[in-house]
Amino acid sequence: MSPRNRLLCLDVVQQRQIITIYDEKCVAAEPFQVWTLGVHSDRTAALVCSDGNDNIVYSQHVEFTDFPLDEIILYFANNVIYLPSEH
Repeated sequence: MSPRNRLLCLDVVQQRQIITIYDEKCVAAEPFQVWTLGVHSDRTAALVCSDGNDNIVYSQHVEFTDFPLDEIILYFANNVIYLPSEH
């Protein structure tokens, strides 16, 4: 797996904490975030951030990934990215 694709999800989570999007709900304003990377059979993917109550605050289409799992979920809170099993 390429280094770019291994870090894609973590990079986007980190970037969205500091980027303010004009006229859109800012991801960083959410104290608890659920990030889901879902990989499709054609190797495209969807990266979605919700507020933990299924309200989507950010989504991004990924043209190609070689991420080995069909899905991964990460949590972000208190400036820490962690797995659901660590919550």
